Amino acid sequence: MVDMFTSDYDGCGKCWVGSVRLSRKTDTTHSPERQRGQILGAAADCGGHIIAWSDDLEVSGATDPLTRKGLGPWLRGEMGPYDGVVAASVDRVGRNVRDTLNTQDMLTKQDLVIVTADHSGVWDFTDPAQENEWMIKAWGSQMELRNIQKRNRDETARARAAGQPKQKPSYGYMYVRLFPNGPIDHVAYDPIASEIIWNVKRRILADRTGKITKATEAARLTREGVPSPDDRRAQLYGRPMKGSPWTAKTVGVILTSEAALGYLMHQGRPVLDKDGRPVRIAPPLWDQATRDALIEATTPKRAGSRAPKGVNRCSGLSFCGNCQARLYIAGRSGPEMAYGCTARVRGIITSQACKPAPSIKISILDGEVETWFLGTYGTHEVMERIYDPGTGYAERIAALQADKARLRSDRLAGLYDDPEEDVWFKTNYARLNQEIEELRKLPERPAGMRTVSTGITISQKWAAAHDDAERREMLDEYGVRVTLFPETAPQRFTITGTVFALSQSA
Repeated sequence: MVDMFTSDYDGCGKCWVGSVRLSRKTDTTHSPERQRGQILGAAADCGGHIIAWSDDLEVSGATDPLTRKGLGPWLRGEMGPYDGVVAASVDRVGRNVRDTLNTQDMLTKQDLVIVTADHSGVWDFTDPAQENEWMIKAWGSQMELRNIQKRNRDETARARAAGQPKQKPSYGYMYVRLFPNGPIDHVAYDPIASEIIWNVKRRILADRTGKITKATEAARLTREGVPSPDDRRAQLYGRPMKGSPWTAKTVGVILTSEAALGYLMHQGRPVLDKDGRPVRIAPPLWDQATRDALIEATTPKRAGSRAPKGVNRCSGLSFCGNCQARLYIAGRSGPEMAYGCTARVRGIITSQACKPAPSIKISILDGEVETWFLGTYGTHEVMERIYDPGTGYAERIAALQADKARLRSDRLAGLYDDPEEDVWFKTNYARLNQEIEELRKLPERPAGMRTVSTGITISQKWAAAHDDAERREMLDEYGVRVTLFPETAPQRFTITGTVFALSQSA
């Protein structure tokens, strides 16, 4: 809030906090500016002044005031001294009777006052008439909230039955409206988000090391400053971004959800039409075969190694020449950082004879590895592994057979006993059989990984990499392994690459 509308706490007994709450920032009736004007006016009428603002924008009235990001810390006594709260109206305090009454009771017991612009003067809850007025306003607010919630539920159900999108778009998609604030005309690819998630899909399916995971992709996207799904949605609708990070769970849900197939979703499942088929409202980001491959690729697996968490080039690829333990980052920050063997000091039994433990500055080893890698592989062309979903006929047959099984189950449950429904059942069952037989006649190309040329060299890809974490992926893909020896050893380090079994000593 602008400082010109606030003043310092002076102990006058009327140092109040202005509470602004808005469910949607596009709500012109209760816009933040309108509420602030009402709050300043109400405070002035009562001889008080505002010392701070608690802004809760995009916060539902059903949210407990104690848990709100803006007002909550003041109510919990975490923000310093104040003498009360001023709001534009009772429903801005809350729209749940219990929470509104609890908030009033808590403030009153602490000798803190409440002022609202829809009431004359400071609320006096020792006066039965004012106490009843507060409860009536709280009750009216809750009734209004329940009506709003019912209208939203009814509209969501109507849109779902009509095969129309109602909830927020899935990541990779955007709603297209023919004019601002108009109805959704259709759902299209988000030109930015779709490219991002396609790249994530490609990287995970092409990985042969097992070290490109949901977690490492989430870390990469956050590190590169790619807006999270919530922040991307805020961008599309002109709202401020919160800077929230990507998480492994978010990446996994986007990759494996059937929403990526372009289906209309409800409670995590596709909405079915009258024929029992998923309702498609958008072009798919990928097909069912690719989704199955993504599910398999992102399913947690027990393995002997894990994806490195750091961004250093040789993390997870460098080992001790004395005891063969993995090297860790040691030393102080900045140029003194080094790769070193810490196994002996960490109490690893097999490393107790590791003396002296080898160590080398990060910049030195990284430079040596880069020189060796580009000298060995730099002129080679990058061959990219891509996932080919195949013709998808087998997958389509499996989906149709699942539809048949669902219809048979419903039939056994007595859902199609009525003569008219019996005709519908037989017609659709026969249609499914016919589609399956037609698909079985078509030549099938199975899904699988294919290797294609990219037209760029290893050196070009290395130079274009965003950071050392991406370069480490390239080293790992070529099986690069660094073995470090103490300074007193005949050779300082060895670098090997398993792809062509080439090595170099220094």
